[in-house]
Amino acid sequence: MKRKNTLGFQIKTLDNLFFRNMIAYETSQKDMDEVTVMHGWILGFLHENADRDIFQKDIETEFSIARSTVTSIVKLMEKKGYICRESVEQDGRLKRLVLTEKGCKIHEQHIGYIDLLEERCKRNIAPEEMEVFLAVAEKLKQNLEADIACSYSKLFASGKKTEGR
Repeated sequence: MKRKNTLGFQIKTLDNLFFRNMIAYETSQKDMDEVTVMHGWILGFLHENADRDIFQKDIETEFSIARSTVTSIVKLMEKKGYICRESVEQDGRLKRLVLTEKGCKIHEQHIGYIDLLEERCKRNIAPEEMEVFLAVAEKLKQNLEADIACSYSKLFASGKKTEGR
């Protein structure tokens, strides 16, 4: 099988192209030169869930990224003024993540371009084809998540430890 006909190659290529388009746009926009694509996704997640408390753990789960990575991202986003952390009444140790006014503004710019990029990506693709693509992508994600969960449980059962877990 040729490398170009593998899932990994196709997924990585799509990711690279999507990322390059996002970076090209964001670096051309005033006030968005320091916003990463992941910052944009997190701002969107916080905006969509503004009616409930969102914690760092929710970001880890939503985007399937490690705690240490989320910690670094959240610290940087807080430093740049996109988000702030607020204590919750029930437990002073817990800090919910909240969009700032600057974060809301950046989100609006970011989401406008994501919508445009999504439309450009979908041109010449029938709605039925998009439904199939998204359904297959969801199954691929579930398979990979199940494999990760299985691998971790085998490691823990054998007594081996992994860094950061």
